Amino acid sequence: MKFRVIILLFVCTIFFSHSVMAKPQSTMTELNHLADEALQLTKFGRFEEAKNLLEQFGEVFAKQGPSSNKLTMDELRVVTAVHHEALKALTSVTLSHEDRVKQVTAFRLATDAITSQYQPLWFGMEDTIMDSFHNVKNAALEGDTVLYNEELNDFLTKYAMIQPSLKIDLSVEKVQKVDSKITYIDRYRSSFAEQTWLKELDQIEKELKSLFSGAQKDDTDPSIWWVIIMTGGIIVTTLSYVSWRQYRGEKKFKKSSKKRKI
Repeated sequence: MKFRVIILLFVCTIFFSHSVMAKPQSTMTELNHLADEALQLTKFGRFEEAKNLLEQFGEVFAKQGPSSNKLTMDELRVVTAVHHEALKALTSVTLSHEDRVKQVTAFRLATDAITSQYQPLWFGMEDTIMDSFHNVKNAALEGDTVLYNEELNDFLTKYAMIQPSLKIDLSVEKVQKVDSKITYIDRYRSSFAEQTWLKELDQIEKELKSLFSGAQKDDTDPSIWWVIIMTGGIIVTTLSYVSWRQYRGEKKFKKSSKKRKI
């Protein structure tokens, strides 16, 4: 009998937790889908359709997204900013097709960063980012000013695609440390041939690697732990209560048995 009670309580707890989490998961899944569809349409040059999806994303996100996913104010600002930039890119008449794709890609990666429970999409860009930065270093070593500036511009463009995602998934201090170094080499790029400058590039390379090494997310949804703790507590309480009732029953039985013997 007691095992039936425990099983019933367990099923009720899982059902309750599922119903509580169903709406937030549904909302974030919808946002992720809208962002992905917008990126695919942008790649095919269907900018007006992509813009409509981003506007729809903005409406859903403003109404349900923040509360359902418990985003911090910093995360809200990042997503709002990258969403604004993506919309601006799609309506621009001067940006190239490639530049529009890059801006919407940045938005797509940021959206995934707030919805992903596992490894974020931007983490998969490690090879692209690192290879691009290696090209910057090689150009600096060769002393080719023109090539260096071209490779640095290419790297900065690619880094800009993952920067919003970094701000969402990593600590502010860690991202700011890398951003400040990258801003430095961009601002003073004319002095790249100096030996101290090459040391600076080596340091940035290490910092970039540390960004990706720290990008692994916990594979366990925090809400799962809530369910486990709550269910475990109910089971322990139920077992304790059943054991206590059984203990009282046994004591009464022994007392009645003694009385009958007397």
